[in-house]
Amino acid sequence: MATLLQITNAHKSYGDQVLLDGADATIPDNVKIGFIGRNGAGKSTLLRILLGEEELDGGEVFRHPNLRLGYLRQHDPFLPGETALEFLMRDSEQPDWRCGEVAGRFEIKGAYLDGPVAKLSGGWQTRLKLAALLLHEPNLLMLDEPTNFLDLRTQILLEHFLRDFRAGCLIVSHDRAFLAATCTHTLGLSRGKLTSYPGKVDAYLQFEKERREHDERVNEGVLAKRRHLEDFIARNKARASTAALAQSKAKALEKLELVEVTADEPTASIQAPRVEPRKGAAVRCRNVAIGYPERKIAEGIDLEIDHGTRAAIVGDNGQGKTTFLRTLVESLKPLAGDVRWGHGCKVGVYAQHVYTTLAGDWTVIDYLQSKGRGRKIQEILQVAGALLFRGSHVDKPISVLSGGERARLCLAGLLLSDFNVLVLDEPGNHLDVDTVEALMDALVEYEGTVIFTSHDRHFTSR
Repeated sequence: MATLLQITNAHKSYGDQVLLDGADATIPDNVKIGFIGRNGAGKSTLLRILLGEEELDGGEVFRHPNLRLGYLRQHDPFLPGETALEFLMRDSEQPDWRCGEVAGRFEIKGAYLDGPVAKLSGGWQTRLKLAALLLHEPNLLMLDEPTNFLDLRTQILLEHFLRDFRAGCLIVSHDRAFLAATCTHTLGLSRGKLTSYPGKVDAYLQFEKERREHDERVNEGVLAKRRHLEDFIARNKARASTAALAQSKAKALEKLELVEVTADEPTASIQAPRVEPRKGAAVRCRNVAIGYPERKIAEGIDLEIDHGTRAAIVGDNGQGKTTFLRTLVESLKPLAGDVRWGHGCKVGVYAQHVYTTLAGDWTVIDYLQSKGRGRKIQEILQVAGALLFRGSHVDKPISVLSGGERARLCLAGLLLSDFNVLVLDEPGNHLDVDTVEALMDALVEYEGTVIFTSHDRHFTSR
């Protein structure tokens, strides 16, 4: 089994945030590896290092001479106005027939292939990026959160594709069910260290839990022995008859060392905006048609959503969920009909690709101050800290944040508001499991109105 990539004694920091601290890992060919870790742990940074887009502060990366990398990015590689076919031809430099053939493997045909990429849903855009990867004939796929924006049918299509793919994969994902279905090995990143495990993600997490519990038991035994020796030394060091024995025990005490146990990593704490409960209709749609001048997506929509409601908009990719939400919040005009919000509604929006629109030259604190106008700096710093932007992290440029950190930053901006209606398009995408749990808890307690889309069945049922 050939080694395609190897990283040895890797060090990487941003300011005082240490992402890699003497990390080592080997990635062989024909092995599918699930890569897990908290938001901001450094997963996307490590992928950029392996791609050669960033440099290590110290250590080495070995790349096999025959390595052909294919990388699925979190951010969009599309040009304004180009069609799906034009993107594939530009990206791969392959003829149209070949691009169409590969696109067909992901069911991208007809209007989906010949129409503008901008009109495709997030799930169909992910399919398109996967087709582009295959056209480069890689022997190692690196996928960064590939299930984001995918409906269940497309997730299953991707699972089957990856199981049949005859090459190596390194897959970053917070979706444990997806990793369990596609990956045979696991790579964990925590506190600057990489841990390779020859098994699936659930077995790895159980292994880590048992290892920590074992280390804690060992430390309890060491501490008990220390207390016993310290007591013996204190009672016997002053007596001439036992002084030599006490000295011997002191040397034994010096040799007793505790095993380093990794402490619990900090988790996000989310508190939804405090609002006054309201009665009556929050929004009414009357005979609404949605879509674009050249393509109507749905019509005859009659809907009334009361204050305090949690309304989930569900359906397959491409059916118009995001288009409907955009129409509701008036970023897209209805083709027909009328959308009216109730008196006193203050609407906060979390859009599907909102994290890509943040100004890269701003810092975290710049963005939060722009959203929390009128708030005291201490209040802003408290919200930032609750979303794990602490200390010097508030001065980090947005350009160096991971997708998960940017998503957390957008949520922090919403929390600084007094919105009594939240419209959320796939809010769990890019967030780690613990942050999604914190978000669910906050929305359950929220006394305003929530209208959202999500392909996460657990999130929707909560």
